[in-house]
Amino acid sequence: MAVILMTGASGRIGQMLRKRLGHHQLRLTDLHGGDEVAALDVTDGAAVERAARGADAILHLGGIAAEAPFERLLAVNVRGTERVLEAAHRAAVPRVIIASSNHAVGLQSRDVAGPDGLPDDVEARPDTYYGWSKAAVESLGRLYHDRYGMHVVCLRIGKCAEKPSAPRDLATWLSPDDAARLVEASLTATGWRLVWGVSANTRRWWSAAGGQAIGYHPLDDAEPWAAEVGEPDPADPENHLVGGRMTGTDLGTR
Repeated sequence: MAVILMTGASGRIGQMLRKRLGHHQLRLTDLHGGDEVAALDVTDGAAVERAARGADAILHLGGIAAEAPFERLLAVNVRGTERVLEAAHRAAVPRVIIASSNHAVGLQSRDVAGPDGLPDDVEARPDTYYGWSKAAVESLGRLYHDRYGMHVVCLRIGKCAEKPSAPRDLATWLSPDDAARLVEASLTATGWRLVWGVSANTRRWWSAAGGQAIGYHPLDDAEPWAAEVGEPDPADPENHLVGGRMTGTDLGTR
């Protein structure tokens, strides 16, 4: 059992994980408290440090999870993550798990994936300001590992949902149960890691190597929903780029 400070605990992924990580001692926080969740603004470094004292790990899910104006993403996602990492350093928390996103590399193409899939640590190539903010926090995690020896795992999460809902999800889906398995593996990972957050999908084209290296073994597959969601159109560019439809989103708008 680990003592885990979770930010963004009231968010969609946070709620999924709360139910599946309950055997740990969870300190649940979100911008707005309630329902056993303490109020915590991740941009308030002193408050985050107080909340982090005595924790074994921080699971950082808090932030803006969609495209937004640049200044908002800079303030919340980037500065917020910097304050989380600095709080971990000051409070001697040895491990931080950061929710990054596939959109940090959204403009990478499956055409360069290779036989083993697109590598977990493929170079950042964000598709939006949101994706850029996630690429920025990955590099912040590397900085804190290199300077202070902190263990930092950045999860390049695909489509995390109860079930697939679109053809693209057949490749990129991350089930809630596999999300919990990924966090469990990250709790013992060492160093600075970039790991795809994706299930064991039959049509997966993102590498499994990074997950295997930290002991992540997904069990779920999106394929049983193929008839329900339909087949992806091979001529549609969104099915060739990591970021899918978001690669065509106007910058700064949802």
